[in-house]
Amino acid sequence: MKNKLICGDNLEILATIDAESVDLIYIDPPFFSNRHYELIWGDEAEIRSFEDRWEGGINVYVDWMRQRVIELHRVLKKTGSFYLHCDWHAGHYLKVMCDDIFGYGNFRNEIAWCYHKWSVSQRQFVRNHDMILFYAKSDANTFNTLFVPLTAGTLKRWKGYKQQAMFDTKGIRTATSLIDQSQGSPMPDWWEISVINPAAKERVGYPTQKPEQLLDRIIKVSSNQGDVVLDAFCGCGTAMVVAQLLKRRWIGIDISPSAIALVKNRLLKICDVEKTIDIVGMPTSVEELKTFKPFDFQYWVVNEMHGTPSSKKVGDMGIDGLSFYHHYPIQVKQSDSVGRNVVDNFETALRRYYKDKTKNFIGYIVAFSFTKGAHEEVSRAKKDGFKIELVTVQRLLDKKFSIAQEGELFAG
Repeated sequence: MKNKLICGDNLEILATIDAESVDLIYIDPPFFSNRHYELIWGDEAEIRSFEDRWEGGINVYVDWMRQRVIELHRVLKKTGSFYLHCDWHAGHYLKVMCDDIFGYGNFRNEIAWCYHKWSVSQRQFVRNHDMILFYAKSDANTFNTLFVPLTAGTLKRWKGYKQQAMFDTKGIRTATSLIDQSQGSPMPDWWEISVINPAAKERVGYPTQKPEQLLDRIIKVSSNQGDVVLDAFCGCGTAMVVAQLLKRRWIGIDISPSAIALVKNRLLKICDVEKTIDIVGMPTSVEELKTFKPFDFQYWVVNEMHGTPSSKKVGDMGIDGLSFYHHYPIQVKQSDSVGRNVVDNFETALRRYYKDKTKNFIGYIVAFSFTKGAHEEVSRAKKDGFKIELVTVQRLLDKKFSIAQEGELFAG
């Protein structure tokens, strides 16, 4: 089967997945934190915003989660494992909910992911960990034990050999060295893994992005090559990237088209997306794109042009992104019949962007359609050194815009 990247409501999508068909589930759902996130994705690019807020309180949040965890339990194989990433806001409520769905006896661990971050002094201990609730569906769950390297002192004393506890005739416990080399100590349920630093190669700017090392550990422990990994809140796609690298099959689901586009861009760096991945639920018509939230639409457009979105959501001075090849400015309008005035304003944005250091002010305007006046203004502006390309959304849907065209469109 091809790996699947699916855009849509995970509750609806999970209902279409066969029962007991998934080997490992990891989810990192919105936390009950009452925070508002402004997302900056990909090369410091601002794309969209989402709210982690739940009117009605914790019971509304838990009921929302319960519906989804019931479906996740249904699709999980009897040998499967389930990891739920959460924090102190709702972790204890989610633990009780999962005990009810998976069974109290199928709880395996509350893993503490520990990290360091800048914190201000408060009248409490610094909160420097998340929790990951680990459940199995049965006693037959896959578990590949990982080991922590032996300490320098232990290596020096026992030369790397396994130790076995023995009791002498007086009942005193002693350690005896065996002939087998030790693999280390079995991994405990607290993991010290750094958060992603600002200069990290894997960083995409997503505010809740988790480090690949964290997902690498989970996937290695609870699955084998060829197994199916599912992330129903895949966000920026770290679970999908790691599963791909570890030769697992996978299914990623997210309700945001921007998130799905971001995951696709990450995967393009490590695999042939067209041949190995089915991308489902992304827009295929102008009518669908007209219903997008403004910044989801903006990101879709810039992504389809293989460009880099603007680093600002507001105050971008008329530049919503830069093209991939020459970094020409892109302005996006979620409108029909874009007219002469938009072209005029874009000329000002281009002049500001190029800072009057060039005779050719080059850029794109993307919209659903353009008026005759807009085309006339483009022709007039060309005489003043402005080379503006008007690109329709339908042209992007038809895949008739290519980054290879940039050098041809504005040559000379």
